[in-house]
Amino acid sequence: MGYRPTPTWRRLASIIAVLGFMGALLPLAGASAQPTVTVFAEGLDNPRGVTFGLDGALYVAEAGSGGDGPCRENPEGDTECYGESGAITRITPDEQERIVSDLPSLAADDGSFATGPTDVVPLANGITAVVVGWGGPPDGRTALGPEGGLFGRLVLTLPDEEWNPGPDITAYEAAANPDGDIVDSNPYALVPGYPQFFVVDAGGNSLLAVGAQGEIQTVAVFPTRMVDAPPELGLPPGTQIPMHAVPDTVTYGPDGALYVGELTGFPFVPGAARVWRVVPGEEPLVYAEGFTNIIDLAFAPDGSLFVLEIARDGLLASEATGELPTGALIQVAPDGTQTEIASEGLVAPTGVALGPDGAIYVSNFGVLAEMGQVIRIAP
Repeated sequence: MGYRPTPTWRRLASIIAVLGFMGALLPLAGASAQPTVTVFAEGLDNPRGVTFGLDGALYVAEAGSGGDGPCRENPEGDTECYGESGAITRITPDEQERIVSDLPSLAADDGSFATGPTDVVPLANGITAVVVGWGGPPDGRTALGPEGGLFGRLVLTLPDEEWNPGPDITAYEAAANPDGDIVDSNPYALVPGYPQFFVVDAGGNSLLAVGAQGEIQTVAVFPTRMVDAPPELGLPPGTQIPMHAVPDTVTYGPDGALYVGELTGFPFVPGAARVWRVVPGEEPLVYAEGFTNIIDLAFAPDGSLFVLEIARDGLLASEATGELPTGALIQVAPDGTQTEIASEGLVAPTGVALGPDGAIYVSNFGVLAEMGQVIRIAP
């Protein structure tokens, strides 16, 4: 199956209206000194965002494992090749099924560190909304030929496994450049609103509203900070360099506001990542700070915020060792107290969701093909 050339995004206005704030339907997943960790699903290809649907199933965005090409050199200088290996998987305690396949994917020869579907929202009647990432300047997509235009978009998937490429987030970055910095785009996460979706563009350092008619507006821009240059750059002591915010997750809080987490950019200063509270039409405010390389957020109904870090000790530390980073799951109580819930066994975790059973679900080994998991952390 493949994509249909005629977009059907205007159908979304009526669908997303029924969703409400899905987090409000979930029971409290509380902290535990010794949580029970089990494997809930495995055999996934670069699993990223995870979301529970109103049907009680867990939906996973798989960035895929690339393919035979065409190929490009990514911003890190590595070669990655195109294939139709991205997917959406639906998981229940009794079944694990790829309900959508043939989505665009770019990856190295071994399928690792893929670019593809990064987040999913189950809507209704078997329809899902998916954000497909990119990573780099918008005009870089032309190197992949027609397939390049499938990246950096919202996608609507249909019950028969066909899908529609929707609004082009990366083209909006090229035209509007909300942060006024280098033109770079990597749409990474989304939540439904009414009558639009809210999408964070990690490359563009922005939060965007994407309407059912395909119109896009800037909701917030997250600032760049000056930080000390790491010693390996060989710069004079005291030299500072810019560090981008790199917002890569967005969720609703119990107060109805949007909350956005920062991965942060190079040099990935440990403890420098923040969570922002965003009310459209108002200036963003820092809600919580002191984190390292945030990759996802989820609220519990009691107001506790779960913060997932992809690299507890910082991405530069893992690069120095050549090993995948150890992550961490941190609970932020309503009074601001931070408690680490889990870290051991979290290897490059990439998504978190609270289940209807009160457990916490985390996508694990999120940058590897075939080895990706979803683990269940019971309070």
